[in-house]
Amino acid sequence: MWIWLGLAALALIGELATGTFYLLLVALGLAAGGIAAWLNAGLQWELVACGVVLLLGLVVLRKTRVLKKREVNSARNADVILDIGQTVTVEAWSDSGSTRVWYRGAHWQAELAKGHAAQPGEHTITELRGSILVLTPKRGGSA
Repeated sequence: MWIWLGLAALALIGELATGTFYLLLVALGLAAGGIAAWLNAGLQWELVACGVVLLLGLVVLRKTRVLKKREVNSARNADVILDIGQTVTVEAWSDSGSTRVWYRGAHWQAELAKGHAAQPGEHTITELRGSILVLTPKRGGSA
């Protein structure tokens, strides 16, 4: 019993160090094996208890989508790119929907966001594609 619980404690320490849910499941499975050993079950039942609890925990995490990778488009995330939300002034647009704007002490290539009319004036940076700013008109401007 103490071996099972000792291994469960090591798995919990590893979980705290890595921050994944997988080692937490391993720790729960090992604790279930320790409980089975405390109830004087045979080694095979201790292993079964460990495996069943581990697999059930994995199924629950998959069904609740806790383990699903959170995909964030960093090109539109203001927490990643501090330029998003900033204002620039557009003097004129080319026929292709691009322009050059003065921003942070330099000229930047900029494009108009899809679904907006090309008009001069103040625009908000909504995305960054490489070194190209994607702009949205500050007031209305939807086509």
